[in-house]
Amino acid sequence: MSDESLTVGVFGGSFNPPHVGHLLAVTYVLATEPVDRVLVIPCFDHPFGKALAPFAHRRAMCEATFRDLARVEVSSIEQEMGATSRTLYTLQALQAQHPAWRLRLIVGADILSERDKWFGWSEIERLAPPVVLGRMGHPHDEAPVPVIPEVASRDVRAMVARGDDVSAMIPRAVVQYIRDHGLYAT
Repeated sequence: MSDESLTVGVFGGSFNPPHVGHLLAVTYVLATEPVDRVLVIPCFDHPFGKALAPFAHRRAMCEATFRDLARVEVSSIEQEMGATSRTLYTLQALQAQHPAWRLRLIVGADILSERDKWFGWSEIERLAPPVVLGRMGHPHDEAPVPVIPEVASRDVRAMVARGDDVSAMIPRAVVQYIRDHGLYAT
């Protein structure tokens, strides 16, 4: 992306693995919000110590998930930063690299009940006013339309480990990537 003045939606997560909820969220934002692009950012090292598939695999699965969306870019900025991922630090780094960008943080309504756990939430809101998306099972006044289905990466991982069919929960290319690399198998 160039340094021109753009409104950039920032969509971060573990993406362990990315699922259809992530894809639908980004598609919805591109269609309904005044953003020029969306930057998908897999976390490098989870701040709450969650076990994650290696970063290279999660980045590759994100590339496969979002490859057909022209205004989406998958970023390795958190890997480049090399420390435990903190949204505030990532936003500050993006702002320093691209001072002309107007950032918007894309979050599900379920995150709003956890904002007190986020490092520097008030500064995050200032740097990148949130775009709040409705998530099934998590009603919120700021996001009355549920956009994100009730699907979670932890459930997908458990299903893969059991050998269950996950083709309705994650993009076909990610299903194949998981098979090819033996991810999430017990």
